[in-house]
Amino acid sequence: MSNISRTSGTSGTNRTSGTNRTSHSPGTSSTSSTDAFVTLYNRHVSTVYRICYTYLRNRADSEDAVQNVFIKLLTKPVDFKSEEHEKAWLIRVATNHCKDVLKSKWAGRASLDSVPEPACTDEAFDEIMEEVLKLPDNLRVCVYLFYYEGFNAAEIAEMIERPHSTVRNYLSEARQQLRKRLGGGFDERP
Repeated sequence: MSNISRTSGTSGTNRTSGTNRTSHSPGTSSTSSTDAFVTLYNRHVSTVYRICYTYLRNRADSEDAVQNVFIKLLTKPVDFKSEEHEKAWLIRVATNHCKDVLKSKWAGRASLDSVPEPACTDEAFDEIMEEVLKLPDNLRVCVYLFYYEGFNAAEIAEMIERPHSTVRNYLSEARQQLRKRLGGGFDERP
């Protein structure tokens, strides 16, 4: 994945009112704004990539999706209240973008099941992650956000716009499926 940078422009301001509030405006020429974006990018790029990969199951498409998510951040100013707000916004945008990619006519031309899985050398995708990636979309995203990103069921429910009880049911069903495939308990966080 390549680094995204901005170099020049004439409009926009960097609004900060406290250590955790950041805003990213398109075309801001300020070095501090660019530095803030690069810091935000470095802080969240791996999370956004993993979310995209759980949906798209393809390294190249996932990298494209990550790039589009961060381009959206550059082109549409967002006033973040905290790092948690940054992360939640990026996850929501990544999720929506990936769903749009999967629904698009281009993605519909080839079945994702007929495309061979890419050889992934990333150490983060261990045996358990391989099984998580085989889960249906609704279960896979909930398990990833709960176990790998540390969100609770209420936060996940807000992100994926489903009732809290539905997220708990998704997690329960996913645990049952993972127990059958891998053995062992999936009731507690690692």
